[in-house]
Amino acid sequence: MSLTLDPTLGLPVVYLVDDEDVVRDALAWLLRSRRLLSEGFGSAEAFWQHLAARRSDDAWPGAPLCLVLDVRMPGTSGLELFERLVEAGLLAVLPVIFLTGHGDVPTAVAAVKRGAFDFVEKPFSNNALVDRIEQALQGSAAEVLRRRGRHAHARRLSELTERELEVMRLVVEGHPNKRIADELGISVRTVEVHRARVFEKMDVKSAVELANRLRDMPGHNPGHGVG
Repeated sequence: MSLTLDPTLGLPVVYLVDDEDVVRDALAWLLRSRRLLSEGFGSAEAFWQHLAARRSDDAWPGAPLCLVLDVRMPGTSGLELFERLVEAGLLAVLPVIFLTGHGDVPTAVAAVKRGAFDFVEKPFSNNALVDRIEQALQGSAAEVLRRRGRHAHARRLSELTERELEVMRLVVEGHPNKRIADELGISVRTVEVHRARVFEKMDVKSAVELANRLRDMPGHNPGHGVG
């Protein structure tokens, strides 16, 4: 497949976590042949530390990501690392493809049911593996853009004044301008001005679009004020 991504995104990165140097090197070469960047880690612990440092940046992630993960490794296993990623809610932005030996297939199938993107059994087809990695990167790209949109909406919401928030709540609840004016003790004209400013700041054209935008924001119920 051909990987086509939004040009506003950074370059995709494939993380390779395997305790065998030869495996990581071979995978890195394979990805370079398809013009994909990769970063290799010899242990789950090393990758987790790297990820923790990246996640401290408010702009993370700015690019699509994928993790190719060996099931069996000394120390923290691939499955244990996977469970950490599940608990942290990172699978949408960081899809996981397991590399497995024949004996690990049932375990890998169970991980897919828990949210892993896929598993690939060793020895694997190079083209098939890279195709799945590119599909995972496409999914990650969509999630990065969704997160970017939610952050932009939250920033716009933070720019509203207290009065604009009050008007917005009543608009989203479906009240007409006259009712809003009566409830807030202001003129209808003032309500119209605040309403127009709310629409402009939130970058929407209608009350329905505003309600949908608020509904998509985590932790906010547009029917019950601004949380």
